[in-house]
Amino acid sequence: MVIRKIGIIGRTYRHIQRYRQILTVLFKYGFGDLVDTLKIEQYLEIGLQMVSRKRREKIETLSRAERVRMALEELGPTFVKMGQILSTRPDLLPVQFITELGKLQDHVPPFAYDQVKEIIETELGAPIEEIFKDFEETPLASASLGQVHRARFADGEDVVVKVQRPDIRKTIEVDMEIMLHIATLTERHLEGWDIQRPTKIVEEFSRTLEKELDYRLEAAHVERFGMQFTSDSTVYVPKIYREATTTRVLTMEYIKGVKGSDIEKLEEEGLDRCKLAQTGFDLIMKQVFVHGFFHADPHPGNIFILPNNVICYLDFGMMGRIGRDSREHFADLIISIVRRDESKATEALIRLTISDEEPDRKTLERDVAEFIDRHFYRSLKELELGKLLHQLLDMVARHRLRIPPDLFLMIKALSTVEGLGRMLDPDFDAAEQAAPFVKRIQLERLHPRRIAGDMAEFGAEFINLLREIPGEVREILRQARHGRVKMEFEHRGLEPMLSSHDRISNRIAFAIVLASLVIGSSLIFLSGIPPKWYGIPVIGLAGFLIAGVMGFWLLVTILRRGRM
Repeated sequence: MVIRKIGIIGRTYRHIQRYRQILTVLFKYGFGDLVDTLKIEQYLEIGLQMVSRKRREKIETLSRAERVRMALEELGPTFVKMGQILSTRPDLLPVQFITELGKLQDHVPPFAYDQVKEIIETELGAPIEEIFKDFEETPLASASLGQVHRARFADGEDVVVKVQRPDIRKTIEVDMEIMLHIATLTERHLEGWDIQRPTKIVEEFSRTLEKELDYRLEAAHVERFGMQFTSDSTVYVPKIYREATTTRVLTMEYIKGVKGSDIEKLEEEGLDRCKLAQTGFDLIMKQVFVHGFFHADPHPGNIFILPNNVICYLDFGMMGRIGRDSREHFADLIISIVRRDESKATEALIRLTISDEEPDRKTLERDVAEFIDRHFYRSLKELELGKLLHQLLDMVARHRLRIPPDLFLMIKALSTVEGLGRMLDPDFDAAEQAAPFVKRIQLERLHPRRIAGDMAEFGAEFINLLREIPGEVREILRQARHGRVKMEFEHRGLEPMLSSHDRISNRIAFAIVLASLVIGSSLIFLSGIPPKWYGIPVIGLAGFLIAGVMGFWLLVTILRRGRM
């Protein structure tokens, strides 16, 4: 998705209208100071008019994170999706915002069946009656990007059809262009935000949304996930019907099962809750530590239980990937913590995280030791893996370290599945279930075949480096000889001063023009130059009126800034 930059007022009427809606919601939830700081003055009036004082006082009792979540929900699909994606990015937001944005829900009414029919027929190139024997007009579920209908092929196979919302791409494009504009203003006017690069975050979010708008990618996720578990009888993966799947339409097998959180129904069906808790956690551990490709949103609504305690995952839109090195560093961290070795645990934590500067190792090691003392001098069965990992995130954030997005998705997935396991079986012990997988990672590292492979890879990289060094040195010397070597210096912290100078110079120029108008109008007034109105020179009178308006405008601008 290409995001085009918009000007200060916006390219089209739809931009202006949407911009006003966004600013109105920001004022409604107490972010008027942000709008003022970003200098979007031309949209201020409508925002102020539409928020009652009583409503504003009620909003101010909520935390900033809660107000952000509520604002995103009111702003609609694009912003809800952005919040959901940001809730997986502890490298960008504080933990309290991550937790609050994790509660974001889509509250979007379904769109009409006529539109569903039109999209399916356009995408699949045939009348809907020829494709499906039966098609239920009422959707099973409706979300921000699309909705799901139950249907049946001519051969009697039951399927679900996921259909993308009409014109959702255009809506998202407008919102993304406005987001990019706001991000640009944020970098320009908010001190310190140029380091975070909000424009890059918006561009990355745009790429993520582009993937979610292509249902063929979700179909590929399902097929890859199925290949991982072809020989595993404890999990079932729905079939994808490629002949009825396009960018905007996804057709997959209809699954009739029991939701993982429906305890009463599970009991009625005679399913083994304890076994399900163990099987479900084993499955997520296999996804993470064996395959490195995992379902990143395994909440109870996305997990169905089939007969014989078989688990079936649904909705493969959000998947995570974790490389071998990250898996091994995570295993090192867990083992070091269990063995109460704060030095090795600190080292593993630093290897797992990202930082702009080297952390204070002594302080970090002391906090890791306190973390271990708090949790690991009691039985492992008492530990809650989810709470443990989230407290670890808090500690990491305090030391200005950042968890990579996929690693956070893994932590979130493990925490979610553990919560479901405890719901199914109150005595479920996640730590005991995880132990064999962590040990397996450690043993694989010491396998002779693995050591030989690592040595061969290291040797090949070292030889390639030796081959490249002479050429790189030669290129540097050649560039220097032709005067093409450049050194760049960047000044930081001058933006507020430059902005202030621009504002001062603008006011001085404005005042000079105002004074010139007053003097020129006075001279015309005294000289009596026609045309006249009741004996008063019209040009002089017009000059005084324009000067009065300009003077009043300058005064209002100064007062709104809060200083003369």
